[in-house]
Amino acid sequence: MSRQELKTAWLNQKVDPNRPTTKTILVETSCGHVTIERDGPDGYSHFKTNQGGDAIQYGLDRKLGEYNDGGTDYSEYDLIIR
Repeated sequence: MSRQELKTAWLNQKVDPNRPTTKTILVETSCGHVTIERDGPDGYSHFKTNQGGDAIQYGLDRKLGEYNDGGTDYSEYDLIIR
């Protein structure tokens, strides 16, 4: 099987429509990384940024709706600070 066939087969897998949607904002204070993820029947989305010492404020701003890019409502996301 060629690489292209494997890629096509992987991307065309069926997704369980009953799978619960998980939404998280993960703030890693030790390195300043903020990861925003959503996974569910509608697909997977992942965004990661390095905010340095402002990582906690960046995560809180997204969760509370201060600076939501593209109109995304992050209020339903779980905020995890490590």
